[in-house]
Amino acid sequence: MTKYLKKCKNCGKYSLKNAQSKCPYCGGSQINAIPPKFSLIDKYQKYRIEYFKKEFDEKFNKI
Repeated sequence: MTKYLKKCKNCGKYSLKNAQSKCPYCGGSQINAIPPKFSLIDKYQKYRIEYFKKEFDEKFNKI
């Protein structure tokens, strides 16, 4: 059942997955409501760290 549960990006309400991937309440797009499983072996750690370093530099080093 959890793979069918979706959350609306706009209104934040939960609903079930549908073919259009639209929120039945506001018409916004739906996203997965559940975060991915935790794993000590993080396959995407390198990419995440690069992304956050870039975001940090853009946000705080604008002097």
